[in-house]
Amino acid sequence: MSTSRRNFFQNAAALAALLGLPSRISAESTTRGKTPEPPRSPVPVVTPDVPDLPFTLDGATKVFHLRAEPVKRKIAPFKTIDTWGYNGSCPGPTIQINQGDRVRIHVENALPESTSMHWHGLEVPIAQDGVPFISQKPIAPGETYAYEFTVHQEGTFFYHAHSAMQEMIGLLGFFIAHPQTPYSPHVDHDFGIVLQEWAILPNNSVPNTASMEFNWLTFNGVSAPAATPLIARLGSRVRLRFVNLGMDHHPIHLHGNQFAITGTEGGRAPESTWYPSNTVLVGVAQAKVVEFEAKYPGDWMIHCHLPHHMMNSMMDLLAGRQIQSADTTDPRAMSQMETLSRSVGVPHVHHSPIAENANSVPGFPQDAFMEMPMDNAEGVAKPETHGLPPNWSAGMMGMMTMVRVLPDAQYNEIQSLIRTRQTLMSEEHAHGR
Repeated sequence: MSTSRRNFFQNAAALAALLGLPSRISAESTTRGKTPEPPRSPVPVVTPDVPDLPFTLDGATKVFHLRAEPVKRKIAPFKTIDTWGYNGSCPGPTIQINQGDRVRIHVENALPESTSMHWHGLEVPIAQDGVPFISQKPIAPGETYAYEFTVHQEGTFFYHAHSAMQEMIGLLGFFIAHPQTPYSPHVDHDFGIVLQEWAILPNNSVPNTASMEFNWLTFNGVSAPAATPLIARLGSRVRLRFVNLGMDHHPIHLHGNQFAITGTEGGRAPESTWYPSNTVLVGVAQAKVVEFEAKYPGDWMIHCHLPHHMMNSMMDLLAGRQIQSADTTDPRAMSQMETLSRSVGVPHVHHSPIAENANSVPGFPQDAFMEMPMDNAEGVAKPETHGLPPNWSAGMMGMMTMVRVLPDAQYNEIQSLIRTRQTLMSEEHAHGR
């Protein structure tokens, strides 16, 4: 090999290492003369707070069942809303298959109106496309329709009712097609997050799907701090898949790490298009996939960076009356937050300090009275939050969660707690509790 060619590969490898990105060139230069590592099978995608959809086999065909139905969804410790979803979940359960699989998906309609199902991004025969009156008759209430097709693609897709308002009230879910040829580099953790937004008036539980003003924002159907953190082992490689089927685009930001955008709703992107970033814009009806090396230990936030999406409605926190956000004194704010804490069932912790002359300063208050620690509230305290510092939930609101990059001992401890919880839940289910 010539000196100039050798220098080219060395410089390319150094640049890839500096950016924290994998490179075919750097991989070639470092593995020449060595036995290549055999491809490893993809790890399952984990969608926190959303279950996987099980299947049965009819010969070589994977058979799934989705039931469209009204669903009550507790999106925060003090807020339960009436949505529509599938199989008791909103978003609907995650479908995971392999590229090349033949699938049959029975969609049962338990809604009070007709519906249909569209397989967003998947190349299916027109009869399976799910557009009412064009590719099929609508699925009437009480009826079931079977969609059947072979998935020749790989990547991050999603399913949704092909009706605008039904999408906005929750009828959607992940559809993951794992590749026949494993991706390189291999990831150790693979997570999926659905972005949704809701317009819910005070003292109301039904989202207004015709509204353009959204005041509740969720990851996988729940708002922070109820959103389950993502647990990753220090030194691992992590993939994050985001799907957006709302009305707003969402710039999703990851703290403390750089990632590469490696895929979209069209599948895996060529490695030549990857570049370092820490914020990815997930447009409406899009999927964005990013990957990063979890080399920095810590509890790293992931959130939409639109300021109003990093909070939730302060209009209906106290049932019959709203939290006052202007001309608020410290004693009045304390009284309101104590009332809220009692309704949630958690002890109240004083908000961050304020100046003695705070009320005389134009613009006050901004964030001063919005903090509400709910560390131990039902739906917030879970194995994945074990070990977080006191009051960690105080500033966690809206469309956010965190990636917890943990050393082996902490990672293994939390995984043990997760397995114990799953065992207890299985036992309770088996005994009909």
